[in-house]
Formats: sequence, C-alpha cells, structure tokens
Amino acid sequence: MTDSEIKKILQTFKKVTVVGISSNASRPSFDVSRFLMDHGYEIDGVNPKDSEVHGRPIYVQLKDVPHPLEIVDVFRAPEHVPDLVEELIPLKPKVIWLQEGVSHPEAEAKARKAGIQVVADLCIKKEIRRLLK
Repeated sequence: MTDSEIKKILQTFKKVTVVGISSNASRPSFDVSRFLMDHGYEIDGVNPKDSEVHGRPIYVQLKDVPHPLEIVDVFRAPEHVPDLVEELIPLKPKVIWLQEGVSHPEAEAKARKAGIQVVADLCIKKEIRRLLK
C-alpha cells in the first residue's frame, strides 16, 4: 500500500476498533489506543478480559461491536489472523490494519478479495506521526 493510500485511510476513517486492546499500561495496544484518542479517533476494542479501557467500551467479540466497523486495528499474533479475517469478512470493515510485526499474506489476500483494504506490518501510531504531521 502506498503512503498516499495509507494517508487517505487515516484521514477518512475515524472509528478504530482495537482487537487485543488491553487495560495493562505496559502493553502496546494500551499506548496506541490512547494515542488514537488523543488524535481525534473514536476507539473501542475487543478483548474478553476487559470491559473498558480509557473510558471506552471493550467487547467480547467483534460481532458485539454495535456500529459499522471502519478500521480494525489488530494486536494479535500472525497465526490468529486467518480466523480473524474469517470473522471479519461478514462484518465488512473498511480496513484491517495489522500492527507492526503482524502479517499473514494468505489471509490478507482473502480479505482484499472480499473488498476490505488491508494494511500489514505497520504501526498505526507511527504512520499517523509520519503521514499526518
């Protein structure tokens, strides 16, 4: 994906559902979700162990999120991506964003074939800093 395509995603979509969000301040998802909120994004998340992070609701499953999905920011290991894509395809998010260190080419191709934009192996926080100065 080109810088201009990533920049367009970051400027167009303002709702981010963080899969693997954590209330543990030492986890990257905690910091990134706070950064997103501080930069005008509306966040919620999916984690069966938490019900709230940064005062925002956390859901047990993606299907529990009560609004259409825009960006789904994934903090899960690569081996979980195929099942996650299967779960996401019927929910029709606009973008699946796989955080830095996370990629799964076959699952990414399946998501793209279903009409979902995919950003892989990039940190959304770093990309906002780099592209939306």
